[in-house]
Amino acid sequence: MKLSSAIALLAATILSSHESTAFTAPRAHQFIAPSRGCSSLLSTVVDETEAIIKQQVTEEQIQENYISETVANSQKSFKDDGFVFGLEGSGLERPKGKDANIVVEGDSLETTPKQVAIVSATFAAQALFAANAIHDLYTQTDGNVPVTALASLATIASSWVAADLGSGILHWSVDNYGNGRTPIMGNIIAAFQGHHSAPWTITYRGFCNNVWKLCIPFGIPTVAAINFLAGPEHSMEIMSQELHKWSHMTKKETPAIVNTLQDLGITIGRVPHAQHHMAPYDGNYCIVSGVCNKALDNSGFFRWMEHRIYEMNGVESNAWKLDPELRAKTLRGEYRL
Repeated sequence: MKLSSAIALLAATILSSHESTAFTAPRAHQFIAPSRGCSSLLSTVVDETEAIIKQQVTEEQIQENYISETVANSQKSFKDDGFVFGLEGSGLERPKGKDANIVVEGDSLETTPKQVAIVSATFAAQALFAANAIHDLYTQTDGNVPVTALASLATIASSWVAADLGSGILHWSVDNYGNGRTPIMGNIIAAFQGHHSAPWTITYRGFCNNVWKLCIPFGIPTVAAINFLAGPEHSMEIMSQELHKWSHMTKKETPAIVNTLQDLGITIGRVPHAQHHMAPYDGNYCIVSGVCNKALDNSGFFRWMEHRIYEMNGVESNAWKLDPELRAKTLRGEYRL
């Protein structure tokens, strides 16, 4: 608008400066110099035009910066709510191929001495707890080895089922609630939620790098605070992350014993766990053996829990945010998947 006004003013001035002079055809090769007033106005118009162009460029830059900042602010960091693949503005993208994708700031695929020390100390302590528990059983049975062995095997079997149930409840809770700022569990929550953007990343981790985070909630203090027999169950909870890793690897990538354990249903298989990795990630949470998944999903246990949590504090699960129909069904009391 300003540029067109300036041009119009220039044209009007030129016309007015010659309107009092009779028109005569210029001689051949005659140069007609512009008047001083016209030159001054022309210079003014050029300066003003340059200023307008600069102003327009500056405004465009400001607008581009604003858009960039808005997009950046709409994305979630690993410490924010909604940091789960599939949620709009989660900040997560599924990379092409099977390249590793680190989603938690400061995380690494490299195994560190600290991780080795934490894992080694945890399993050593839990082994001592388990040995002490077996010794107590041996004493209580007056040295009856068969009874002690049967009791120990029964404890291990029940711990295996309890660990599968516990892994499902843990997996459901960290997939759906909390964020990277949650005390104690923050890094675990961010890792589980970000895992959906590149599930194969876990296969690049060494054993200690993969399980050390679970040594914090299921480590030495927790086992000691409960009782000696908690050792096997908590050890299996920690091992669940390694069993989870195996379910993301091909048969060629895992040892034969792992494939056998999966085929027998002793550890979580590839196909059963793959069913969890379909949005809205609302079932098949158990990752030790998966034996509890069918009962939990068919009973609607997790939907019932989500409904109760929503009634208590108004917080919606991430699964609800990914699937409004799931939310509506749950609020109607239709819990079964």
